[in-house]
Amino acid sequence: MGIIIESCQSFYVAARNQRGVSALLKATTTLGQSLDLETTLRAVMDQACNLMQADRSTLFIFSKETNELWTKVATADEKKMVEIRIPANRGIAGYVASTGQTLNIPDAYIDPRFDPSTDQKTGYQTRNILCMPVYNAKGELIGVTQLINKNQGSFNSSDEQFLLAFNAQAGIALQNSQLFENVLVEKQYQKDILQSLSDVVISTNMQGKIVTINGAALEMLGCPLEKEIKGKTSRQLWEEKLIGRYVWEVIPIENLQFRLEDSLQHGTRQYVPEQNLRVGSFIKFEGEEEVAYILAVPDQKNPNIFLPWGEQTPTNLQANLVQYNHIDFSRLIDLSELDRVIERSLNLTVNPLTNPEGGVRGGLVVLEDISQEKRMKNTMYRYMTPEVAEQVMALAEDALLEGERKEVTILFSDIRGYTTLTEDLEASAVVKLLNQYFETMVEAVFNHKGTLDKFMGDALMAVFGAPLPLEDHALMAVKTALDMRHRLREFNESRPNQPQFKIGIGISSGEVVSGNIGSKKRMDYTVIGDGVNLSSRLESITKHYGCDIILSEFTYQLCRDHIRVRELDKVKVKGKQKSVSIYELIGASSDNIDQETEQFLELYSRARKAYMERNFASAVRDFKSAKKIRPDDEAVSAHILRSVDHITNPPPHDWDGSYTMITK
Repeated sequence: MGIIIESCQSFYVAARNQRGVSALLKATTTLGQSLDLETTLRAVMDQACNLMQADRSTLFIFSKETNELWTKVATADEKKMVEIRIPANRGIAGYVASTGQTLNIPDAYIDPRFDPSTDQKTGYQTRNILCMPVYNAKGELIGVTQLINKNQGSFNSSDEQFLLAFNAQAGIALQNSQLFENVLVEKQYQKDILQSLSDVVISTNMQGKIVTINGAALEMLGCPLEKEIKGKTSRQLWEEKLIGRYVWEVIPIENLQFRLEDSLQHGTRQYVPEQNLRVGSFIKFEGEEEVAYILAVPDQKNPNIFLPWGEQTPTNLQANLVQYNHIDFSRLIDLSELDRVIERSLNLTVNPLTNPEGGVRGGLVVLEDISQEKRMKNTMYRYMTPEVAEQVMALAEDALLEGERKEVTILFSDIRGYTTLTEDLEASAVVKLLNQYFETMVEAVFNHKGTLDKFMGDALMAVFGAPLPLEDHALMAVKTALDMRHRLREFNESRPNQPQFKIGIGISSGEVVSGNIGSKKRMDYTVIGDGVNLSSRLESITKHYGCDIILSEFTYQLCRDHIRVRELDKVKVKGKQKSVSIYELIGASSDNIDQETEQFLELYSRARKAYMERNFASAVRDFKSAKKIRPDDEAVSAHILRSVDHITNPPPHDWDGSYTMITK
């Protein structure tokens, strides 16, 4: 009899386990059918109940940001869901979340860890509880599963094993849902950014068809964004009509198709200033009711004839019919019939959109309105301090257009190895990093009364002494460079365990022509002259000499009493016939330097003097002594090589000690 009873019990356990395995398989299969977080949340709770034969189950999601557990549970009458949030260390679920232990409680109300407030809130009576943590694939806490009121008896060890297996799959499902939700949030974030931009931004697929178009683009084309027609805003109707169209059909800018196709095929980036755009719009009436606002695009052959929506397919032209939102237009539109004609002068930028592997996956068309009002606002306030901008804007426009000669100092700055630093970063991360870098560098320019002339990729150009005169323009530029050096150190320290930025700065002083240069439609305030070109060359040759800041002799002579320098060399830069002495900026004259640096500078200065006096053997000895102090100094190494060569091959009698740079 005992054997029979034992066999029956074994058969019962095996059968129960088989049913449990089947239920577990069904439950885990169901979990993978949705990426929506709330849908997954409900699926986990429903399948846990079915699997474990429990009256209710609750899945608490752990929020790292608030250190809370939250969930949505049904009220006693199951008519609505209420959100419950508890601290991540409170109650049964909080205890499991904070300790990682499984709790199997046969009687909830005699357990001191049980918080009856949830029952009080929902009107439900809790008897027994099985509570277990849920982890993601990395072993991080992602939630807590809580089963309540087993249908028959209390939860046992077999239930714990099944719930453990179930939770492993639930954790994967939840992690996938949260990742998907993060993607949706990021997508909405990017969409919000796109819509908030004041410039026209249109993205396309590889065929040049519009994928996204921002509000600024619709508004520029004449769409009344908030106007409602037949239950939809004009914005929605225009997006429906324009998305999927070739961008050059609705943005009639010369050679846009060619430029975009070139960008899509070869990954080229193109910037084309002063492009003209001319479109129109008209209102369709039925009786006295406005039924549609229509974009009208000039016909390519006759600019006084406009095509509704720019649709130029043979069928439409032959039938002389365009249909929009189930409204027929039986003829093309004459210029005189338009309600509005829009003409803009724009800067066109065409860029490829790339995937993480670097391949082109689409295009981006950006249009910047360069009307005089916008130009004045953007130019003055972006590139000058408010005080300088107010003074400049108070000047007559003709004063800037006429231009004038000024004595100024020009500063060029560039990031070293920019491509290598950013090649592994996402586009959004590159933009964020550059913005952070430029934010602090531009502050240095503004703090010393400089004017930001322009950004050129990862480089910037600043002017000291224009548009308003600045008596100590050279000293202000040098102080800016020292401030930028200090700020760069702080910037790098704020990014531990990341590639460190290095910059090169070139500074030169001289006479330039300053003014608004361009046309009435598109112009920028800038300076031109030899001083600009020389400072750019000096910035470039900082790489050759392995230092970060180089001054020309013209800047050095204007502020020599305030700074400490090393006379690096005498060079002929590319494109110039006259040689110029150049100096490495060590620091302010008031800065203390260590004894080793002082000894190095003394040896280098003595060696340079011997070199310029053609005493090359003596120069080699002193340069080698300097090299022992700084083995990696590029200027020392270059002079040793030159001196040794001059000993063997003496320079001509008219040699002035200058070195010709063969690169920019």
